[in-house]
Amino acid sequence: MTEADTIIDPLAAISDIVSSELAGSIDQISDSYGELTLSVKRDSIVSVLRFLHDDNRTQFISIIDICGVDYPGDKERFEVVYHLLSPKLNQRIRVKLRTDAEAPVQSATPVFPGADWFEREAYDMYGILFTGHPDLRRILTDYGFDGHPMRKDFPLTGYVEVRYDDEQKRVVYEPVELRQEFRDFDYESPWEGTDYVLPGDEKAGA
Repeated sequence: MTEADTIIDPLAAISDIVSSELAGSIDQISDSYGELTLSVKRDSIVSVLRFLHDDNRTQFISIIDICGVDYPGDKERFEVVYHLLSPKLNQRIRVKLRTDAEAPVQSATPVFPGADWFEREAYDMYGILFTGHPDLRRILTDYGFDGHPMRKDFPLTGYVEVRYDDEQKRVVYEPVELRQEFRDFDYESPWEGTDYVLPGDEKAGA
C-alpha cells in the first residue's frame, strides 16, 4: 500500500460522520464547489450546529457568515445559509435551511455568539425571524425603515427618502419622488448602427 492509498478524503470523512450522527436532522448532503453542503430541517439547526462545533472529529468552531436568499415563488421563500470553518480540518462547511416570513428560525447565538450581528442583518435585509436572539433589531437600515430591501419584491426606489431639513433642524422622511421620468432603452448598439438617427447626427448625411 502506497502513501497515496492511505490519504482520506476530508469531505467524504465529514459526510460519513454527519450521515451517521445526524441522519434524522438532515434532508440532503451534497458536495458543492469543493465544500460540503448540508440541507437541514429548520427545527434542528441548533442541534446540528452544536454537533459540528463540539464533536472532536469536526470542530467547526468558527462561524464565517449567515446570509439569506429569497425565492419569492416558493412556499418557504427564504433560505438561511450558514458558513462554518474548521481550523483543525482546514475545511469549510455550508449548512442551509428553508423558512418563510412567519416561521422563526432558532438563533445560533447559543452555539456561536458571533452569529448575533449576522442574524440581525438577515432580519434587517430579508425579514427572517430568529427566536432566542438576544437583541433582534435592525442593524443596517434606520429604525423607522419600511420593508426589507433584499427581498426581490422590494421596489428599487424604496418607499421613503431621507433628508435633513434645515428649517426643522432634523432628519425628515418623505415619500419617494422621482424627479426624472424613466427612460426607454432600445438596447441597440450605436457601434453597429441603429434604425433611427441618433441625436446630434442629423446633419451627418447632408
